[in-house]
Amino acid sequence: MPLKKLFFLLVFGFSLGLYSQETKLSPLSKISVLTAGSGSELYSSFGHTAIRVQDPTLGIDAVYNYGTFDFTTPNFYTKFARGKLNYTLARQRFPYFLLGYEQEKRWIKEQVLDLTLDQRKSLFQFLETNYLPENRDYTYDFFYNNCATKIWDVLKEVYGDKLTLDENYLSELYTHRQLIHQNVPINSWSGFGIDLALGSVIDDIATPKEHMFLPEYVMKQMGQAQLGTKPLASKPNVVLDYAPVDNPLPFFLSPTFWLSVFLVTVLILTYSDFKSNTRRRWLDFILFFVTGLAGMVIVFLWFFTDHTATAGNFNILWAFPLNLILAFIAAQKRGPNWVAKYVLLLLVLLALTPVLWLFGVQVFSPLLILVWLALGARYLFLFWSYQTPKIA
Repeated sequence: MPLKKLFFLLVFGFSLGLYSQETKLSPLSKISVLTAGSGSELYSSFGHTAIRVQDPTLGIDAVYNYGTFDFTTPNFYTKFARGKLNYTLARQRFPYFLLGYEQEKRWIKEQVLDLTLDQRKSLFQFLETNYLPENRDYTYDFFYNNCATKIWDVLKEVYGDKLTLDENYLSELYTHRQLIHQNVPINSWSGFGIDLALGSVIDDIATPKEHMFLPEYVMKQMGQAQLGTKPLASKPNVVLDYAPVDNPLPFFLSPTFWLSVFLVTVLILTYSDFKSNTRRRWLDFILFFVTGLAGMVIVFLWFFTDHTATAGNFNILWAFPLNLILAFIAAQKRGPNWVAKYVLLLLVLLALTPVLWLFGVQVFSPLLILVWLALGARYLFLFWSYQTPKIA
């Protein structure tokens, strides 16, 4: 490589390293919080929050975004499943940030922070230091450490006790599960899956601060919080004006429809088995195998991951892990007599599940009622059939 080119690259790289150390904001600078509406994909359903730094004197218009991750991370899917995936702080020019939301037709609102020049310099320096390769990664947590919660954490780190959260910025408080369903409908496959995977720990009432894992609540708090004796931020200004994303799922594609089909099918086949004194072993294998497999997933998420929201999941009562073993026994022409007692245990656990719901221990997806009815009917038939020698 020519010495001139090598010298240029060294100087260029050195100047990038000095950017965070030497750049000082001018009096014309301003810093704001950007809030984006939800998108059509699950990962974008909850909206987004980022910090924007502008300084026309220095030609700076950058967005600091804590909501990015690297698909090329070694063992990406394993780390994601176990709750050990690092998210990272990204910095990009505002027009490029804006372009993605224009393409997805998602609204963006901006709140300018009422900061002195020294306060803006402190925040900018913190963001630049946090952007250094050795500082930019953090362990993601959906409720307690995400792109939205990071905004308040950063501001609190920079301004300390001068920054005051308004505990009364909400007229009503919700549980974490209710907050999720403000963005993900119950009668959607995403909503159904979330209710299966997340446990009873998300059915507590979230504190006013805990509501701020959702960007819209960060925006509400920004308008009420105090920095010293003055409001922290201005009222939101519209940057992109799009209607909220609304992609209703056709009924024939919804969980309600397909779980209703499942219920009717199980009832018809079970009644037919009862009338003809037979047992469809393939049906029992599928029911036990699927519920057992679901139970194993629940056990994995509960005990073998770092996810905070998957603990205490009492879906394990009806999605019983040992069913995975029983599936192969039920596939036999005639299983051991103790299967009847095992099925009786399943009926007790199944009946206990809505009782826990009734007493507020855990809120279950209403769609599960269709599953419980199907399983209850089949379990009653199996309890009878395993005590009737002529049934095979």
